[in-house]
Amino acid sequence: MDFDNKEKLGAHEVAAWLRRHPAFLQQFPDLALTLVVPRESGPTASLASYQLDVLRDKNRELSRRLHELFANAQENERLAVRTHQLTLALMKQTDAASTLRAMAASLAEDFQGDLVRIVSFRPAAGIDDADWLQVMVEGDPRLDGFRDILGGGEPVCGRLHPDKNALLYGARADEVQSSALLALPGTGLVAVGSHDPNRFFPGMGTLFLRMMGEALATGLQRFG
Repeated sequence: MDFDNKEKLGAHEVAAWLRRHPAFLQQFPDLALTLVVPRESGPTASLASYQLDVLRDKNRELSRRLHELFANAQENERLAVRTHQLTLALMKQTDAASTLRAMAASLAEDFQGDLVRIVSFRPAAGIDDADWLQVMVEGDPRLDGFRDILGGGEPVCGRLHPDKNALLYGARADEVQSSALLALPGTGLVAVGSHDPNRFFPGMGTLFLRMMGEALATGLQRFG
């Protein structure tokens, strides 16, 4: 076949085809935006209106995304400030007990944790009967379910297994619908529980959680 002699479509053939397929531009909206439309009343007004509607939809979507980015930036700024303030507070403490207290208080007050629990591998002299603190040796068999978390050292977010919830939150385990769990290898665990099942979820950003955990571990290391 001689492709060089193949008949080429002309403007009239294209126009005729489009008349037979009026929904064509719905499948290719980007093409509609590139067409040049005469600025006059008549049949072309519908295409101009369509182009305007598409542009408005795109503008609304861009505005929504910009609003989300702005809101996320504001939230990240607030978290950065709170994390910095927490780090400074931990560095000001003069013993392990006050360091643990400062961490628990900040997570409850500044970061709105409904239930805060800390598992420490070292005794904390000066803290008696605190419902937010448990002291266990690192090899305690009750911690077997947390070995993978402690080994990885990365924060874990979402719904915990009921056995883990029971160990961390005790009699109030049923109140916790989601948790952020900070693993501190060689030091312990920090759990922030929420009544909201959507507060902490797998896949959420954990940068600030990791920074808080590292700040606590570093603060406690000063006291042996």
